[in-house]
Amino acid sequence: MSESLSCRICSKINQVNYLVPGSLVTLLSRTMTLAGIIVLIGMLPWLSGQDPALALLRARSAEQEATSEALAAIRLSLGLEQGPRQLLINWISGLLQGDAGKSWISGHPVLPGMLQAAQVSLTLMIMSAGVAFFLATVICVPTFRRGLHGRSYRSTGFFSAIFTSLPEFLLASFLLVVGAVWLEWFPPYGWNSLHYAVLPSLAMGIPAGGYLGRIFSDALAATFSENWIITWTVSGISRWHITCAVLKRTLSTVMPLIGLILVSLTGSAVAVEKIFAIPGLGRATLGAVVALDLPALQTGILFLLVIAFLFGILAAGIRYLILGRALRTSSMPATKEPDEDNGRMSFILPIICAVALTVLLLTGLPRDPYLSGFPRLAPPSFALPFGADAMGRDLLARVAHGTVHTCILALIVSFICLCLGLIIGLFPRVFVGPTEMANALPPVIAGLLVVSVSGPGSSGAAIAIAAVGWAPLATHTAALVTEIRARPYINMLPVIGVGWLRQNLFYVFPALIGPLFRHAMLRLPGIALALASLGFLGLGASPPEPEWGRVLAEGMPYLERGFWVVLAPASALGILSVMGVSLAGLTGRKVKRV
Repeated sequence: MSESLSCRICSKINQVNYLVPGSLVTLLSRTMTLAGIIVLIGMLPWLSGQDPALALLRARSAEQEATSEALAAIRLSLGLEQGPRQLLINWISGLLQGDAGKSWISGHPVLPGMLQAAQVSLTLMIMSAGVAFFLATVICVPTFRRGLHGRSYRSTGFFSAIFTSLPEFLLASFLLVVGAVWLEWFPPYGWNSLHYAVLPSLAMGIPAGGYLGRIFSDALAATFSENWIITWTVSGISRWHITCAVLKRTLSTVMPLIGLILVSLTGSAVAVEKIFAIPGLGRATLGAVVALDLPALQTGILFLLVIAFLFGILAAGIRYLILGRALRTSSMPATKEPDEDNGRMSFILPIICAVALTVLLLTGLPRDPYLSGFPRLAPPSFALPFGADAMGRDLLARVAHGTVHTCILALIVSFICLCLGLIIGLFPRVFVGPTEMANALPPVIAGLLVVSVSGPGSSGAAIAIAAVGWAPLATHTAALVTEIRARPYINMLPVIGVGWLRQNLFYVFPALIGPLFRHAMLRLPGIALALASLGFLGLGASPPEPEWGRVLAEGMPYLERGFWVVLAPASALGILSVMGVSLAGLTGRKVKRV
């Protein structure tokens, strides 16, 4: 008995020795990341290679002459002659006293306005999350019903891919025209009550719901494939208890991704808040980046990071409460690949999408995307299958050439994000700070930061998206690796002489790469959407390049007069999304069988 007690005491001591350093590493990672991003933001006006005083003069008044006296007055009033280091120190010391400084543009205190903007964004995010969870529930119902009847089912993801492929800015513009202009059911602009948040929350929640629905549906299919489901069913346990256990088991897998999706809603609000003129945190931070308003920019980024860290800690805590005992005792159940009941559809759907894109490329690439030889906003016809844009250019040619540009760039960025996510996800505690920071910074803000240093262009847009797009993959990798290594047969490998390298190459990696590759391909439409978003905001390819986002931006003002100017690029993006998700499912099953 004393020997058993001593073993328990030693086990507890080992757990404490394990947890304390890990907690310190996590805290240090978050602290260093927060400090690093604040220093980077503080150095932004000087990293661009431009005179901050000149940039502020242009932001305040584009017509005022940039004389040496005017520039010297700006430097003196803002203390720019002290340099970035002293300005950063002054801002941090003031922040510790509850003073975030005054705006360089308006001269008003920054903190009260940012607090009010954060409240607006959080309200909008909560309503959008409600829309996303409702849509995800609808998507998961077929998988759940078949699983309760003993059939592990994974769908082709058609509807979830369609919802995921809808750009927030395009969906917001469409809802604005239909819901506010045509039907007059909702107000078009502003923020005076929750009635004003209906259209923006739909624009943000529908794409997030499609993405979350597919992730949760796949996790449900994997849960229903576990052996304990059969054991519980044969033992006569009620369906209600099985339902609760399945939901609890599935939430443990996707909880980190749910936390990231909730935080990403704040990032996706940037374009939506801009379209609906909502005074939220994203719009305020976006305006601060454009105006080089350093105190407002620092405070906005700080708020975004704090929100990310809080949601990251909350998601990790909920997951640990659900799986704590299973992780400590290494009793995680192993999964097998779910049965595919959709057979032919799994192969037919990507083939149809590939044929559609091939026809689009074969018919559109020989055409000139720059020639303005047609009537403005000409409707679709035999000579112009997609119609013409506002400058009389062939939309079929522009969409086809934009498809090549966007698809190739999105594939490159997806591969980079997959590699970064796989490597960083293997060290979750060390990189927990950068992971939460990368998800907190929306691609739009990251794009603005990159553009402010390097200027607009496709390469800058790709760098900005790759710099933040690996975070969900790294989180997914960490969750999968934790559960895989907690399985009993993995813990038996060192006993039979299997080394660390062989464990990871032949046991952990094969079980990891299938779901992770599916996740990466599911994010391919999102990356294409992010590229289109940056192009839509003028941060991507320069005109007159036929890039999807630029084509959408050029046609958006004419949506009510000629819907075809945005229907063509949006349809091409939807086809790419469905094909990417369907191929990911087929490839993931092939890897699993090998």
